[in-house]
Amino acid sequence: MIQVKQALLAALAEALQEIAPGSNAIAAFESPKQAAHGDFACTAAMQLAKPLKANPRELATRLISALQARPAFATWVQSLEIAGPGFINIRVKPEAKQAVVAEVLAAGIKFGHRPATGTHVMVEFVSANPTGPLHVGHARQAALGDAICSVFQSQGHDVTREFYYNDAGVQIATLANSTQLRLKGFKPGDAEWPEQAYNGEYIQDIADAFLRKETVKADDREFTASGDADDLDSIRQFAVAYLRHEQDLDLQAFGLKFDNYFLESSVYAGGQLEKAVERIVASGKAYEEGGALWFKSTDYGDDKDRVMRKQDGGFTYFVPDVAYHVNKFERGYTQCINIQGTDHHGTI
Repeated sequence: MIQVKQALLAALAEALQEIAPGSNAIAAFESPKQAAHGDFACTAAMQLAKPLKANPRELATRLISALQARPAFATWVQSLEIAGPGFINIRVKPEAKQAVVAEVLAAGIKFGHRPATGTHVMVEFVSANPTGPLHVGHARQAALGDAICSVFQSQGHDVTREFYYNDAGVQIATLANSTQLRLKGFKPGDAEWPEQAYNGEYIQDIADAFLRKETVKADDREFTASGDADDLDSIRQFAVAYLRHEQDLDLQAFGLKFDNYFLESSVYAGGQLEKAVERIVASGKAYEEGGALWFKSTDYGDDKDRVMRKQDGGFTYFVPDVAYHVNKFERGYTQCINIQGTDHHGTI
């Protein structure tokens, strides 16, 4: 009934212009709270009553007369009734409801789609660091994020699917060191095995592939292993590419492909972290205490304020996340949506 509704709305706009020229009244329908009241409800008469200094029920009577003179209402509407202070309840004919069948058959999989709006939307989801296999939580994010993207695309928005991940820092260093230890014959439980190392058998799989000097290719990177167990940088790059490839295989099983991969390391370039902190300080939402710089997140409902810069001068994970979101809007997106896991509940 989409085309029928559009025709009726166009007729309503004409009728409003006739009874209230220059009022800029918006033609809109509401859904009645009770199905017995009709298929659509119109409150325009009540909205126009005050500016026109007229009785809303009298305005509703005039509006009904104007609507009945329109071909769309004559073709598709069964009855128009005034209710309460000036509601107009609209009941359409059975053939109006049946018209949707022809619309569905004609449009096929494009039924319900709308023309381009010019709105640029980014949906960031999954965004799992390449330090281990994806889990069920990531699968949930993948399904939800992709569904949201499809809905926005069907409504005419230009949508970017983005995957953000850490390719440097403590977690990636732990991944590289764990793989190097496996390459040198150590395993979990050995005296030489650090407590913070990754214990999964997938680390041994990475080490074996590295020794074979394999080339691994992910959607956003490709790397060939040197095979040298002392080459920590090669181990790091190979391990990241290996696990990114494993992630891609899982995501492709969902039929999911990302438009862009954004690396956390890129927000460290060009002073983006410092600029993000400067903007927060300039806004008056930061303060110094105990040698650290804090963000007043309690002003926004958080249970405690968050540290941005630690006593040693290093930034917390909060800062690159802020810089990344600033970067999103600087790239021209008008709306940004995050699909995040439960591990982010404390900073949402």
